[in-house]
Order: sequence, then C-alpha cells, then structure tokens
Amino acid sequence: MGGERGRGEAASPADRAALRAFAAAMPKVELHVHLEGSILPETLLALAQRHGMSLPAADVAGLRAWYRFTSFRHFIDIYLTISSLLRTPDDFALIVHDFGREMARQHIRYAEVTFTPFTHLWQDKGLHAEDLIDGLDAGRTQAAAEFGVDMAWVLDIPRNLSFKDGAYTGYASDPTVDMALAWRERGVVALGLGGNEVGAPPEPFAHAFDRARAGGLHCLPHAGETVGPESVWGALRALGAERIGHGVRSVEDPALVAYLVERQVPLEVNPTSNLRLGVYPDYASHPLRRLWDAGAYVTVNSDDPPLFNTTLNDEYGVLIDHFGFDAADLEHVTLNALRASCLPPDRKVTLEGEFLDAFERCNVDSAERS
Repeated sequence: MGGERGRGEAASPADRAALRAFAAAMPKVELHVHLEGSILPETLLALAQRHGMSLPAADVAGLRAWYRFTSFRHFIDIYLTISSLLRTPDDFALIVHDFGREMARQHIRYAEVTFTPFTHLWQDKGLHAEDLIDGLDAGRTQAAAEFGVDMAWVLDIPRNLSFKDGAYTGYASDPTVDMALAWRERGVVALGLGGNEVGAPPEPFAHAFDRARAGGLHCLPHAGETVGPESVWGALRALGAERIGHGVRSVEDPALVAYLVERQVPLEVNPTSNLRLGVYPDYASHPLRRLWDAGAYVTVNSDDPPLFNTTLNDEYGVLIDHFGFDAADLEHVTLNALRASCLPPDRKVTLEGEFLDAFERCNVDSAERS
C-alpha cells in the first residue's frame, strides 16, 4: 500500500539533491496528462503563426504570464483558446511528436494521455473525427520510432458540454464514446470524464461508461478536484471508476478514504496543478502525504505541464522537497503508476523487471554524484 514506507522526515540539502538526480534519471510512467495541455509555449507560437492566428502574447514569457490562472473557468477559457489552434492532422501529429520527445527527456517510458476529441469537433474548425485520430496515430508512431516511448489514449468527455440549463443532454457523451470504441485498435484504452465538476456530477454519465466498459475500455473519470467527496463517490458508484483522476478531496470524508484504501483504487494526484488552480493554497495544505500515510494508492502526475510551469520530473521533486519522499517511496510511487496502467499484464511484468534494474543503476549513479 502507498503508506507503508517512509514518514516524510526532512532530508538534508545534499540528500535532497541526490534524490532529485535519482528521480530525474529513473524510468517513469505517467497516467494523468492532457495532450492539449502539454503543448510547449514555443509550439503554441508556431501553430499561431502557421494559421495566421493571434494569441494574447507574442513570446514565451508573455504566454507564461497569460497562464497565471485566476479561476478554473479562466483555465478552461485558456485551454479552449489553445485547442482552437489545432486545425489539421499535421498539427496533432506535431504536438504528439513533441510530447514524445519530452517523455524521452524525462525518462517516461509509457504515458496514458488524455485527449478531448469532441472539443475540436464542437469548435467547428472543419475537422472530421478521422482527421484527429490520423494525426494522433502519425505522431505516436513517429515518437515511438524516434524516442522509444509508448503512449496510449484516454478519450475524455467534456462534462460541461453535456449540460444545458442544469439539465443533462448527453451532447458530448455519445459522440465521445463512439470515437473511443471505434479507435480501440488505434491506441485508445479508456474513456475519461474531464472539465469543471461544478454543476456536472458524474451520475448522468453512467450510460456512457456502461457502453465503454461493454466495449472493452477502461473507465477513468476525473473526480474530487473542484468538488468534494460526493464527486468521487459518484464516479465510483455510478461510473465504475477503476482509477480516479485527482481524487484529493476524498480526504474530506474518512469513510471514503477507508474505502479507497481497502479497495486500493488508484488516485492520479497532480500536486502543482491543484495549487495553480486554487484547490489548495500551498504544498503544506495539500493532502498527498496524509493519503499516502493512510495507505491510499497514490500516483503522481503533471496534468497540464507547461500551463502549470511543471513537468513530471518537477512533480517528483515536489514529492522530495515538500512531502519527504525517500528513494524507496519514489520507486514505490513509480511502480504504483505502472501497475495501475492499462498495459497488458505481460507488458507490465516485463517493464517492472526493467524498472527495478534501472532503479538500482540510477540509485548508484546518484549516490556517486553526491
């Protein structure tokens, strides 16, 4: 279980530096990262130039200033602006290829990448569904060949687009499930549910997740980020969630924490994202350590890395600097992600052996450097 190792004791600066070197070098798996939110500022500027479109800033520094979110609604508005720049299959191939390069730089061997196809069709950019998957496929294939990384797709329903005047319409749900089922042989492994939880509870989406499950897809909704434990309970009970995207506000309900620990339901925790979007004011207030020590199944992820000025390697640094993780904890949280992934069992076994060998090598290397 997640809390069986370490109690968060403070390490010396030298020890923390060695741990950060170890974390940067070790192989990793990422389970919660959005493709549209992974676009580097430099690529965003190139896309705007490619399509003769304007952004609120003309350089990287300006874009980073634009990313200083004032609310979750502000974040969604920026996200939609970014999405509007993706207009051709080549655009999607470009951002997937860039993401693969970034995976390799951080030693991320495998990632389950959330993608929101309905947003691109809803924005009426002249794109068809096949344009989207063709671009994803091309970028994924090129990234695997050039960088030796593997990625799979989680297609998520933008929950707010399925409600009108507070009533569920299913507007975005059924088309997303249709695409997810049609693209199972093209890298799609799961159905997700994203967007602002406020006014968009999980329960009305049960039919969509039932269809996905019947078609052989995993069920991986977001819950417990901007809404509390009731959202997580709804995702578990109504949607049959196998993992919970975020889930940190589960800590507000001891009965829910006990349930998550007993069932070992993986949580896709994104600490810096939670701070940037105002879920918690600082790392000291963040419940990751409490969940870990309670025995919850914790994984750590970057969510929308350039938008939050972070990376997965940076998030591992947060574990070291703010939550007192030691080398054994870092290995454990990494294996948690691998074991909770949608990879086939035999692939998990093979990768786990490779990871354990690499952990030993990386640990020796970081110790020698320190």
